[in-house]
Amino acid sequence: MGYSRLRVGRSGRVRWTAYYWDVRGRERSAGTFGRRREADRAWQRAEAKVIEGRFVDLRSGRQCFSRYVQLVWLPSHVVEANTRQSYTHIVERYLLAEFGSMRMNEILPAHVRDFFRRLQQRGSSAFTVQRCRTVLGAIFTTALNDRVIFLHPCTGVRTPTVPVAPLRILTPDELEAIISALPDKRWRLLVEVAIGSGLRWGELVELRVDALDATTGMLTVARTVVELRPRFHPDGGRFQVKDYPKNQHYRRLLLDAALVELIQQHIVDNGLQHGELLFAAPQSKTAHPIAPPVGGATAPNQAGRCYRHGTMSGYSAGGCRCEHCRAAYAYYRALRRAAGKDRPPAGRHLPRDFFRQQVWKPALAAAGITRRIRFHDLRHAHASWLVAGGADLQTVRERLGHASLRATEKYLHSLPGTDYGAIEALARIRHRTTTATPAVDHARPQLIRSMRARPAAIGRGQRARRRIAGGRANVQAALRGKQDRGRSPANGTSRAHADHVIERVLYQLLSATREIPRR
Repeated sequence: MGYSRLRVGRSGRVRWTAYYWDVRGRERSAGTFGRRREADRAWQRAEAKVIEGRFVDLRSGRQCFSRYVQLVWLPSHVVEANTRQSYTHIVERYLLAEFGSMRMNEILPAHVRDFFRRLQQRGSSAFTVQRCRTVLGAIFTTALNDRVIFLHPCTGVRTPTVPVAPLRILTPDELEAIISALPDKRWRLLVEVAIGSGLRWGELVELRVDALDATTGMLTVARTVVELRPRFHPDGGRFQVKDYPKNQHYRRLLLDAALVELIQQHIVDNGLQHGELLFAAPQSKTAHPIAPPVGGATAPNQAGRCYRHGTMSGYSAGGCRCEHCRAAYAYYRALRRAAGKDRPPAGRHLPRDFFRQQVWKPALAAAGITRRIRFHDLRHAHASWLVAGGADLQTVRERLGHASLRATEKYLHSLPGTDYGAIEALARIRHRTTTATPAVDHARPQLIRSMRARPAAIGRGQRARRRIAGGRANVQAALRGKQDRGRSPANGTSRAHADHVIERVLYQLLSATREIPRR
């Protein structure tokens, strides 16, 4: 139970200080007042908050933002290593400069709004502002749960909308041009596996010989690898292998028989053993220095100093990028790699940046492709081609490893020609025609055509057949009832819309029951 203590100042002024005990049994002050009645009310309110679990540690709230984030939040926040690396970058580059010296209980929503406004004025993108909002919200949520603060500064603070660019799916012709431009058979197989499986980069470069069952053609995706800076790696390395892929669930998917044969041939040609990586980093080439010109010197740097060509000083301090200085730097790095420094020997994981700069971008240039195509776009192409070819969303979701169907639904209208039904319906009503001639005659997906022609033949069981037939009959009966009541085609439901509704109902039924046969 709390109490009030009498305090007499040097001037003889009488004051009363309210005391109470927190959840850990430590005596704390609830403030000093001029009358004892006010002090009693103060410690009673404080005790009530402790009992109700609404206790706020005023002493902890007075600590600065930088101390709480660096000593409390970052070390104890449970996230993946690559997420911790990303959060630390946001904290050190943006948040500490703005809130580092402020006390935790002094940061208000107005300060957060001003911070976001200044970020936009400095030219930061909407995505960067949203990332800062995410990290800042996580920090203050933890502080609120720890009773460090009593008000969440990010509550009610809005960030600019991040525009979502439409997916531009890779075409089969572009894919063939890229594969033909790849310089090595190993890289061509890597791209073939990526387009045939839809794996993420970390899952792809972590594939090992034992992940593929050559008899059944089933590929098991059970692990992934992420690239980290040494300060975020538990052992100070660069690659961290996780015993589970994204969303913490392994998955199995079937590969094409021709692709399985290519993988088996790759294993035999390279003498890969059980447990070895399918796509390991290649052996580094030995660099040799190029003799610099006699008496050659670099241009003066910002400090006005010049250095000899063909030296490390000319490359680093002088900033020269001639062939002699670049060769000297490459030779120096090759010697370090040969000594086991900087990079491990061959057989390690394939670095993403190495493949992007040395293999992928040169192949795009050789193929004559000018638009930006990422390696991850192969995953988008895999999913879009599956949906357009007739695969149901549930199968596509499982192959991609999505946590929910919402992430898979974005591939429904990613290819041209998927809105043919909508154009046909519009033409029927506007021009009062029975058929529509689209500007480009795109074929409808095979799944939609087969559902309209033979709905009962798609289901594998008697229960699925009854569901499909019943669903179609109900929709048709409802549409006939609207037309029988004398509604005109302009105000009622057209045949094209009726077909669209029927197709949507059948598609949802088949996706839910997962009874669409493989083709």
